Amino acid sequence: MKILLIQTGGSIDKDYPQTKLGYAFVITDSAALRVFEKINPSFEYEFLPLFKKDSLLITNEDRMELYQVCKNAMAEKIIITHGTDTMIETAELLSDIKNKAIIITGAFRPEQFKNSDADFNIGVAIGALNLLKEGVYIAMNGCVFSYDEVSRDENGKFIEK
Repeated sequence: MKILLIQTGGSIDKDYPQTKLGYAFVITDSAALRVFEKINPSFEYEFLPLFKKDSLLITNEDRMELYQVCKNAMAEKIIITHGTDTMIETAELLSDIKNKAIIITGAFRPEQFKNSDADFNIGVAIGALNLLKEGVYIAMNGCVFSYDEVSRDENGKFIEK
């Protein structure tokens, strides 16, 4: 199995800035890439940093660029790290891509934080890719949802529709 890992940003990649100018978060290097390097995987992977944006700032043009990258990718297995606020919208746009298993995942707390859910969500996404053949999915909160069968509850948790 070979996985294409695409970074788009979101809380998963956030960290405190390395300046004295305040407490605002900045999007840094890929959290998923750090996780992949820690686990010494038994599969090949390719990393593509596409953009580093909060998901509320991802535009339709950004989504179309992501769509083209996924559609034209040689890899049949793709993990996209993405902010949680708009990952369902991105998944819907990607849903007509055929012959690929695409999983979008992220985190509610940055991977750099001790109590982050990032490692867990990435692990769930990797495990699911071992079983899924085709389609677009979201891996969050320990579950894998088809893009059209997921919503968020009043607390922001991803749940089955």
